[in-house]
Amino acid sequence: MTRIVHRLKFGLEDALAAELHSIPFEVGAGDDSVEVTLEYDHEKAIIDLGCEGAGAWRGWSGGARSSFVIRRTEATPGYVPGELEPGAWSVQLGLYKVPVEPVEVTVTIQLPAESAIPPEPQAAPTPDAPRASARLLPAAPGLTWFAGDFHAHSTHSDGEQSLSELAGLAVRNGLDFLAVTEHNTVSHHPLLAQLGASHDLTLLPGQEVTTPRGHANAFGDIGWIDFRRPADTWVAEVAARGGILSVNHPLQGDWAWQHPLTTLPAALELWHVSWFLEATATAPWAFLERWRRDAVLLGGSDYHNPEHGYLPGTPVTWVAAEDRSPEAILDAVRAGRTAVTRLPVPDAPALVRVDGDLVAVAADGAVLRDLDGRSRLLHGDRVVIPDAPRGPYRLETPEGACLAISA
Repeated sequence: MTRIVHRLKFGLEDALAAELHSIPFEVGAGDDSVEVTLEYDHEKAIIDLGCEGAGAWRGWSGGARSSFVIRRTEATPGYVPGELEPGAWSVQLGLYKVPVEPVEVTVTIQLPAESAIPPEPQAAPTPDAPRASARLLPAAPGLTWFAGDFHAHSTHSDGEQSLSELAGLAVRNGLDFLAVTEHNTVSHHPLLAQLGASHDLTLLPGQEVTTPRGHANAFGDIGWIDFRRPADTWVAEVAARGGILSVNHPLQGDWAWQHPLTTLPAALELWHVSWFLEATATAPWAFLERWRRDAVLLGGSDYHNPEHGYLPGTPVTWVAAEDRSPEAILDAVRAGRTAVTRLPVPDAPALVRVDGDLVAVAADGAVLRDLDGRSRLLHGDRVVIPDAPRGPYRLETPEGACLAISA
């Protein structure tokens, strides 16, 4: 057995010099598992934890965990199981929040691992749960509007529910699909297809490329995107691998988007759940006007745990797709066939594109606005605006609270 203990100190000056610190260790040809433990005063600091192998990135748990185990056949959620490549490995520490006065940090590396990995809770499937797509929003021939959420987390990053429990919540809230977007890891990707089939839910592979200067979701089973590189490389890498990149919650607190970009990604999480805190806010529209008016509009609940008081699908993003396979859903996003509403309930006001027409459903008495300030009061359960110019548009209450958005 090999046991390596590093006793370190990190303060604000260290974080300002480098956000990420690497602690190297060697894996030998006969090593088949590793265990890492991180200890520090959690009341004084938040330190992220991750691991890079000799041949590939092996996982990230941010500040959600203080230890991890990697074996050939299993790993702590957030980390990728498999053969331990001999050579130079490293523990990765992100100094997310540290005080001016340095805090003591102890990192223990043990080969082989001793600790057991607890089994993840499993939720019973609910195949008969009604789905929002049964509402049959008006769509072009051959297409159906499917309801989903493009931003959610499980125990594979900093969520509190297992993947199975997260899928169960999405189904019970009427969703047809859910993108699982864990922070800086793709450990969950191999599990999604089988798990989705058992819950009759399309689970989209995703990852939230996460840095202190902003977050972006990369959609598709495209491999890990290196958050340590400049954001322009994320845009290029995701496109080259056939995925879709979306900038997340661009105005949200200290997670707001600050990375410079020479090429703006096509998609944007314009309606993050935080918009519900101030439903009359127009800041997202001001951002969109200065970002790119033709952005593909997405919504994201950023679901982490039930204590926040909402479920996946708050808000709900609709995609007009040929079917609800991951490929068809992502193709619909590429084509810009998206809309966002407050909740996946049958009577929620909706605003969708049907070919060149804009159709407002269940929106009697709502106000329709575009980005140039034009507005009109809608009358009737279904209002069709023929050959409507490209938006974006939003539906809002007479008091100005946002109800739905569409391109």
